[in-house]
Amino acid sequence: MQAMMRSFSGPLPPPEALERYNQILPGLPERIIAIAESQHSHRQELDTHVIHSNVSAQRMGTVLGFVVAMTVIVGGVFLVYEGKSGEGLAAIITALASLVGVFLYSKREQQKDLKEKTQALANAASGR
Repeated sequence: MQAMMRSFSGPLPPPEALERYNQILPGLPERIIAIAESQHSHRQELDTHVIHSNVSAQRMGTVLGFVVAMTVIVGGVFLVYEGKSGEGLAAIITALASLVGVFLYSKREQQKDLKEKTQALANAASGR
């Protein structure tokens, strides 16, 4: 007795398997291809939705961060106006330092991410 096993990866079986499927049940290869196309479209829709959601979340975070920072700065200016210059200046400096810190951190992360993607592309191009 002899056993044979074949495997494949990807959304579609190899052409020889599709031909055998068609012999068993005519029209089956077209149904398999239609399912693969449908799955591909669904995956693209999900990717698009995730990307749009991420962009919206980033925008909302930026807007809310700006609102919080401006509230603290305005509060600091008010404290200075009311004669509490130490507390007011501390609030203003803290808010500005936080904004600068977040900006520098995000730039560093962007550069790190770009470097990783560049390295991955270089590895893929060289076949590693």
